[in-house]
Amino acid sequence: MTTKAKTKTAAATGKTGVSGPSPVVVVTGGNRGIGFEICRQLAQRGAQVILTALQAQAGQEAANKLAAKTVQFHPLDVTNAASVDGLRGFVERTFGHLDALINNAGIFSKEDGPGLEVKLEVVRSTFETNTLGPLHLAQVLTPLLKRSGAGRIINVSSGMGALSEMQGGYAAYRISKAALNAVTGILAAELSGAVAVNSMCPGWVKTDMGGPNAEREVAQGADTAVWLALDAPQTLTGKFVRDHKVIPW
Repeated sequence: MTTKAKTKTAAATGKTGVSGPSPVVVVTGGNRGIGFEICRQLAQRGAQVILTALQAQAGQEAANKLAAKTVQFHPLDVTNAASVDGLRGFVERTFGHLDALINNAGIFSKEDGPGLEVKLEVVRSTFETNTLGPLHLAQVLTPLLKRSGAGRIINVSSGMGALSEMQGGYAAYRISKAALNAVTGILAAELSGAVAVNSMCPGWVKTDMGGPNAEREVAQGADTAVWLALDAPQTLTGKFVRDHKVIPW
């Protein structure tokens, strides 16, 4: 049974965040790490979660592991236009609208390195996934987000991309996340009053990317993305957020 009911705006309900029956949320890179935990927390809140992943088997296994009726898998290659269009068609046919897009999918190349040494092909491939992928998804899915009445785009960024904290090393990743923050600011300005757009930093999290010595548990890393998707005021837009608080770009 499909869900066609649209969410109401925060102003209409007198509350902050997305309200109404079962908000519909797309999560990219949802098969592991922070993305998987975001899906888990959203499902616990009763959201209709579209868990996407590049590898079909891994994505379906992740959705099965969550064992929630409100979670379903859809394959997605964020660097492939036809794949993105396929996701849009699925969301429109199944739900008729979208309440939140969480751009979590990202890569951190083992070949990344200092700015004076990193190969440009590493920078390009990292940029393609971490920056252009989220931008293209926003372009394609915004018409569905506008139907929500309280649509949100959450870009999972990193403090490593903050110009105020910029350091050397890992140049491809840093550049891609700094550029993703720029995408956030541009889209927030262009979608003002229609869709809230924010970047979030999960912190240094114990994932395959963050490693076992990271400072934070996965649940902590996912929390702010879920908050931005479901609970934050619709007026919060064009910001960089960590632990529910705005931080410098």
